Amino acid sequence: MLSLTRKMTRTGTRLRALATFTAAASLTLALSGCTKLETESPSSVRNAADTQARPASLGTVDCAHTKCIALTFDAGPSENSARLLDILKEKQVPATFFLLGKRHIDTYPELVERMADEGHEVASHTWTHKILTDAGPDEIRDELERPNKEIERLTGKRPTLMRPPQGRTDGTVHDICRELGLAEVLWSVTAKDYKTNDSDLITERVLDQSSRDGIILLHDIYDGTVPAVPGIIDALKKRGYVFVTVPQLMAPGKAEPGKVYR
Repeated sequence: MLSLTRKMTRTGTRLRALATFTAAASLTLALSGCTKLETESPSSVRNAADTQARPASLGTVDCAHTKCIALTFDAGPSENSARLLDILKEKQVPATFFLLGKRHIDTYPELVERMADEGHEVASHTWTHKILTDAGPDEIRDELERPNKEIERLTGKRPTLMRPPQGRTDGTVHDICRELGLAEVLWSVTAKDYKTNDSDLITERVLDQSSRDGIILLHDIYDGTVPAVPGIIDALKKRGYVFVTVPQLMAPGKAEPGKVYR
């Protein structure tokens, strides 16, 4: 009788575990839209490229042999961006800016020009921060084309990179990005600075997650973020990191339009 009870208990435990796993799997499928997002790493792009084809703009930084990391900022420019650019200039650190159009590019055009003039990579974060997976093809195309045209008008260079709002993307977005010559760039490090203005906490989160070939996501629109940047830069430099733009992180390879990188 005791043996039977034990068997029943073990069976019940296994069934509960199976039910828990099934529920979790169903939730994962629901969140992912029944598809798995395929991404490529910066190192995979480098490794697939001709190692002799080093672009002149890369200078002495070779991320195949150097511990590189990329600092990226979303949703600007804003009233905080001038101070951020001052810090980056003082620290001699390049960054990649994924800019919004409405109330940002159109409000601070001089900062967009300054970003490009000071050697930063200027890219797109859409025109209105529309969630692209909730939009139709024409709206997606408009959200991507409008900032592209404005950035090209201001800097003379058409963006080749974009970051989808909230990192939400799908096959339709990939296809339109391919059509427009845009690669999608996500991130590997996030401070979730949209949830806190505590600069020390933002710094701690970035440092805890950072690793070689990392892509750090920050937002210069939030009050706690820019004050955290000097400490982040100094601490990572002490760990031996060299800061590069996203294209430099992938060099001598290049991000391919329609693909997603993290």
